[in-house]
Amino acid sequence: MEKKLSRRQREKLRQRQEILAASLQLFSEKGYHNVSIQEIAERAEFAIGTFYKLFKNKEALYKTLIMEESERFHEALVKAMEEGDDEIEKLRNYIRTKAAVVMDRASIVRLYFAETRGVSFNINAGLDREIREQYELVLQKLALIFELGIEKHRFREIVEPYYLAVSLSSLTTTFLLLWLDAPERHPYPENPDVILDILFKGLLEL
Repeated sequence: MEKKLSRRQREKLRQRQEILAASLQLFSEKGYHNVSIQEIAERAEFAIGTFYKLFKNKEALYKTLIMEESERFHEALVKAMEEGDDEIEKLRNYIRTKAAVVMDRASIVRLYFAETRGVSFNINAGLDREIREQYELVLQKLALIFELGIEKHRFREIVEPYYLAVSLSSLTTTFLLLWLDAPERHPYPENPDVILDILFKGLLEL
């Protein structure tokens, strides 16, 4: 796709990517509110005028950064759930991929949670809605896997497939939040069945 762009368009895309990368570094180091546009431009080694050619302001930059990362994240999850020979393997792919993406992009995940939970929640006012919409699409895809598993009598129909999807999503998110907070103390399970067994087998000795 990039080959079809003109030289000027490719240069603009390169500048945009470098500014986004520089802003992520600075936001991660100092927090959103403690970083100026001047600092971002200097870190990216561009004039401040170049910044304003690409982004209206710092808030627009932040929203672009988070939304692009969110889109990649949810696209990766959807793709992972489309692979695999059966429902169990699709669920394993979901667990593995979710962990891989979060661990690879831990800095931006930490940034998002830090800003969302802090005084700058207003930054995410419109952003959270869009991310929730993407998350809902992933849940629906996950629910469909459970629904198919129930139809094939691989899973018991204890609750609606959607609630099973929410349960698995919540379990994986909890493990990942623990890992983000203290990776050595709370390592994420390498075997996805550790998480699936909590959902499928529970705690009772039968």
